Amino acid sequence: MAKRGPYEKGEAKRAEILHAALEIFAAEGYRGTSLRKVAARCNLSLPGLMHYFGSKEDLLTQVLRMRDETARLRQDERTDPESYREIIREGAKTPGLVELFVSMAAAAGDPAHPAHRHFAERYPALRERVAAFVQERMDEGRMTTVIPAERLAVLLLAVADGIQLQWLIDRSVDMEQPVDDLMRLLGPARAAGT
Repeated sequence: MAKRGPYEKGEAKRAEILHAALEIFAAEGYRGTSLRKVAARCNLSLPGLMHYFGSKEDLLTQVLRMRDETARLRQDERTDPESYREIIREGAKTPGLVELFVSMAAAAGDPAHPAHRHFAERYPALRERVAAFVQERMDEGRMTTVIPAERLAVLLLAVADGIQLQWLIDRSVDMEQPVDDLMRLLGPARAAGT
């Protein structure tokens, strides 16, 4: 049965807030953006905005959850390596979201933090998807390694997340290159001169 009345309006407003926050953080950065700006974009006061979320950290966690869901849907549509590169390129265009991700990932180490559950769910799901991607390439002979797909997925995610941290410190770092280099190392052995 479809939701109606105040609940439906509340969910619509919550979605509007999340979309506005995502856009603002992407364009202006995590540290440089106040929640008042998000509230103003949604025609709300700050207390009105916070009515929809348990805390600022809860709102930020939900922004990350929405960003991850959008990326997952794109990966479901395209499972080739280029779709992963596009997500990395998007990160370079939205430094505020990279900063938000890195900051919230660090804070999520505390089990009481609102982001803890998100990251505790995120990584097993990502490892499973990346392991399936890797295993498919191994089965096709497009990737050669003695490392099992599940362990290689952990390594690939570590590289992808770690390069984001390095990029925040030094924007001259190419976020795509380490992932490409690792994939090249795992590619099938080539004969000399090819």
